[in-house]
Amino acid sequence: MEQGYDIAVVGAGIVGLGVALAAARKGRKVVVIDRDSRANGASIRNFGFVTVTGQRAGAHWARARRSRDIWAEIAPQAGIAVLQQGLIMPAYRPEAAAVLHAFRHTEMGAECRLIDQAEALRRLPPLRTEGLSDVLFSPHELRVESREALPQLARWLAEAQGVTFCWNTTALAITATGVVTSAGLISAEAVVVCPGDNFTTLFPEVIARHDLRVCTLQMLRLSGEGVPRMASALMSDHSFARYEGFTGLPEARALEARLDRETPAIREAGIHLIAVQSADGSLVVGDSHTYGSTADPFAPAGVEKMILSAFDEVLDLPRRCVSERWTGSYASSLTRTVLVERPEPNQRLVIVTGGTGASTGLALGEQVVADLYDPSADIAEALQ
Repeated sequence: MEQGYDIAVVGAGIVGLGVALAAARKGRKVVVIDRDSRANGASIRNFGFVTVTGQRAGAHWARARRSRDIWAEIAPQAGIAVLQQGLIMPAYRPEAAAVLHAFRHTEMGAECRLIDQAEALRRLPPLRTEGLSDVLFSPHELRVESREALPQLARWLAEAQGVTFCWNTTALAITATGVVTSAGLISAEAVVVCPGDNFTTLFPEVIARHDLRVCTLQMLRLSGEGVPRMASALMSDHSFARYEGFTGLPEARALEARLDRETPAIREAGIHLIAVQSADGSLVVGDSHTYGSTADPFAPAGVEKMILSAFDEVLDLPRRCVSERWTGSYASSLTRTVLVERPEPNQRLVIVTGGTGASTGLALGEQVVADLYDPSADIAEALQ
């Protein structure tokens, strides 16, 4: 194992890879340490959906926009296929339509536009039009296959950017001069720890100062005959009552109240429909949200049934069937979108605390590297 790095990154999820990419682009000698043989956590158990529209207004929305640009730049270089672009947001309830109209007149909605049913159906052929009110289209989003994109990104970082990867290596402690691991000491001038929802191994006393929870989600892959090509991803009314870029608007109160009355079980399970398409035509669909101190490994059939019910309300695919199921988990906070702590001047603890790592992790990596190496960078506010 080579010794003497400029920066050691603990964790090879999307946040860790974002830090590694940013540091390598600054000419730093980088090592990434991960306890598994490949990325295996929240960064691959998601939609692979780089979401801009709907992110919390301000620094987090800007971070998502920058991450989307980085993804668009590096995906062709790393051989990562961009499977879908843009986001279709149909509103079926008048209250949902009111939210979309209000959103369109904010800074975040300035580049979004209302489209007619014909265009919506061209982009999303199975879309149900019964009761459809308005459809908003966002041009920002792109979608990759996470379980393939993360290994490809790591491979490209190693081959093209000179990043060293130490797989199957557990980080045991952080010192002033590097990382004590199961394979020995790795010397580094700076260390960035990206632990995801592991709150107890590294810097547990720092993490304990924050009110973090573990969010567990359920997701499905749907296959079936005659699934058409869908150019863009899909959100629904329930998403407009959950994503903070929408719920921060006064118009969202009426939608939330109606959904609470009409679909209390779906709301209780934290379900809001997102559907994206893979290269083989299958759809990745979800998801639900439950909170606790530990990830829940069990996936109740009742929650799956509610996810499918929400899907069937919006998309007409009568022959669809579930071909795969999984759970995921991520760190969650009631108050913040990211957590960046500085245990020592040359150390950073970095956690995305809202399930938006795929959407914001690459830009967050840039910000963390700037915070480490550029004394003139004034990004304290952006890291809240």
